Amino acid sequence: MSQSNASQSAPLGDPNHAIDLALFGALGDLAMRKLFPALYHLDREGLMPESTRIMGLARQEHDAASFRKMVNEVLQKRLKSNEQDQQSLERFLARLDYLKLDFSSVDGYDAIRQWRKGSPRPMVVYLSVGARIYGDICHHLQASKSLDNESRVVVEKPIGSDLHSSIEINDAIGEVFPESRIYRIDHYLGKETVQNLIALRFANPLFGTQWNQNNISHVEITVAEKVGIEGRWGYFDEAGQLRDMVQNHLLQLLCLIAMDPPSNLDADAIRDEKVKVLKALKPFVGEALGRDVVRGQYIAGNSDGQAVPGYLEEEDANIQSQTETFVAMKTEVANWRWAGVPFYLRTGKRMPEKLSQIVIHFRQQPHYIFDPDQRGIASNKLIIRLQPEEGIALQVLTKDSGLDKGMRLRPGPLHLDFNSAFPKSRIPDAYERLLLEVMKGQQYLFVRRDEIEHAWRWCDQLIDGWKKRDTPPRRYPAGSWGPVASIAMITQDGRSWYEDY
Repeated sequence: MSQSNASQSAPLGDPNHAIDLALFGALGDLAMRKLFPALYHLDREGLMPESTRIMGLARQEHDAASFRKMVNEVLQKRLKSNEQDQQSLERFLARLDYLKLDFSSVDGYDAIRQWRKGSPRPMVVYLSVGARIYGDICHHLQASKSLDNESRVVVEKPIGSDLHSSIEINDAIGEVFPESRIYRIDHYLGKETVQNLIALRFANPLFGTQWNQNNISHVEITVAEKVGIEGRWGYFDEAGQLRDMVQNHLLQLLCLIAMDPPSNLDADAIRDEKVKVLKALKPFVGEALGRDVVRGQYIAGNSDGQAVPGYLEEEDANIQSQTETFVAMKTEVANWRWAGVPFYLRTGKRMPEKLSQIVIHFRQQPHYIFDPDQRGIASNKLIIRLQPEEGIALQVLTKDSGLDKGMRLRPGPLHLDFNSAFPKSRIPDAYERLLLEVMKGQQYLFVRRDEIEHAWRWCDQLIDGWKKRDTPPRRYPAGSWGPVASIAMITQDGRSWYEDY
């Protein structure tokens, strides 16, 4: 492995941010794929205090040595060669310990108390497990006296499958941890571009003064997944794309686009404004449910030139399933800033590409003086790309060059590509930023309980409407952009989805 003098000499993080991290579900996919690489990068960048310790907890039989070996193998596989150096890796692996534990039984939790005995550091409990046992783990930690007044808990989405189950789970967590020490993760909020969206909106008068119904005609939010179910058929069939993606990721992005300026950057100031947006979202009632919402389910098709099965042909599939793998909708935020501005949301599996982006369409000039044949292109667009390459582009109109062009217009981007603009800077993964904020005890990138519950209220009325209509999802071939009806939904307004190839 290559040596990195910069990382070897990097000072370790603020000792006041040192923690004892108890990671439940330490052998799971999320921990191995995202959390351990993120923790390693924090250590390598000098952002993890020297005394921080990490305890992996899972049901399988391992000791500390075999657990470290497993994590080491994962890091060797997932890290780029220029991200690996022996000193950082050895230092990080030395922080790790392991405990075999049956999470649902209070027996064995005393070992966590013993691990914590005499530690001056606050404990962070990270629950990378199913939400159904969040409450059990929290109560067992409390009963074993493993917690103190500084302990924090991090929970992954989805928190429940509807408002009722979400309240039950949050109640169980809240019996042990106060809201000020609960960190509900939506990893989209840790992305660099999402953070830049806040700066773009509130630090630049160019956009701040234009961010309303007088200047914006409509907004698109697309989160497309190229993959199918990836072996998660049992979980996904109970959830569906609305619960799995719209209820958290897409609504969080909508809130950041639509919220009013917060009074400051404090956690509750930002989250108060997001809650106002969720309260103002129009419900789907009557004809709007059939007109403004499209459910889809993929059938067999092609991805990257390879034949792929349909949703009902996946391993362990229930061939009678009516679960949606695609959702498109037109909704509105009923307030003074956004009255009459449609927000078009879509998300699906087995799309042509992996893509997460927001497109802000600005209104045309009230009086158009150029070639009437070009009027259709005469609008500015702000394109905010979250993945695969994070960046921001503003589409503007300029005169086409050439003596024979006259005043013909051409669209072109003013483009900020983070990889190109900061070639020597590695763009941190969202989990790195989120874990760092947990260590610091800062909550502004995390979701408050009332946000979760207002989002569920809005989604529940939509799910109830689907049940009453009892209409099967529309079919779409894998590798396409979803059912034809999703295209018709937006074209009936004289618009089209923005595809940036």
